Amino acid sequence: MVSLAKRVIRQILGDKRTLMLMIFAPLLIFTLIYLLLGDSAYKPTIAVNEDKLPKALVTALKEQDADIINVTDADSDPDSYLKENKEVDALFTMSKSGSSITMYEASSKSGEAMQAIRKALETLNPAMKMDTRYIYGAENASTFQTMGYIFLGVISFFFIFIISGMALVRERNSGTLERMLMTPIKRKSIIYGYTMGYGLFAILQTIILVLFSLYVLGLSSEGNTLWVISIMLLLAIAAVASGEFISIFANSEFQVVQFIPIIIIPQIFFSGLIPLDTLPYHLGVLSYIMPIYYGCSAIKKVMIYGSGLSGIWLFLLALILYILLLSTFNTIVLKKYRRL
Repeated sequence: MVSLAKRVIRQILGDKRTLMLMIFAPLLIFTLIYLLLGDSAYKPTIAVNEDKLPKALVTALKEQDADIINVTDADSDPDSYLKENKEVDALFTMSKSGSSITMYEASSKSGEAMQAIRKALETLNPAMKMDTRYIYGAENASTFQTMGYIFLGVISFFFIFIISGMALVRERNSGTLERMLMTPIKRKSIIYGYTMGYGLFAILQTIILVLFSLYVLGLSSEGNTLWVISIMLLLAIAAVASGEFISIFANSEFQVVQFIPIIIIPQIFFSGLIPLDTLPYHLGVLSYIMPIYYGCSAIKKVMIYGSGLSGIWLFLLALILYILLLSTFNTIVLKKYRRL
């Protein structure tokens, strides 16, 4: 038993990559969780018509940890106002029948705005009736309904990434890849051949996953299902390209798994799980280098807002560029395995 323990210790010490991942990767992820889920110090923006509110209530609102802006032309059409002013988290109005809060969508930002308004109201009349509604989504919607689009993108990317990365490492270790590189076949053909092969299974996985989530699990979608499938297909191909990239630098299937804390977990935090503009230290800009961000954002546009091509084309373009750039890089790096 002792000799086996010594052998394992020697193996780990001899593999600096494993050692670094075992020691520093948990620290990196835990620090990232602390930064992302800690106090964001986010101040919600609440729009009110001060002329139509009691002065005491206006004073109570301004005493909350929120930015209060005075608007006079939003009461008649609050939906249009919030759609045109997305920096506003909530529109608060009051009439003889009671008070009303209108928010763009269910999120942690709108939740903080609602909490600030309720605290202000409690100082005046705790029993006051309040009508709460969202432009998109429902107040009683489950977490699955409001966040399901995120898990669609993450699950699709994760499994394709793991399968493609491990399979390509197995191909290389078995000598298949090296034998192919000894032939006149172009490296670009190898990369795109693998991408097409795994892309076929990505199509199958995407269609089954989307249809199952919509028609079996009851996940609602305001937009065209074909757009959701198209987005997830591009995201799956991006996962194949990422798996190819990792397989070039991994020496075993186990090392592919070791890259999960570096490649997959950080992307989950930037997939829309947490509103990016609430993150401290401008960490939200990191999302622009992550394919899951573009995929999940496009899926949200279709499923939550009912958008079409005009609303998602930039996200689709970003995914296509990511695939092309990573495939080109993979083709270049693959040169080190050619033995002529």
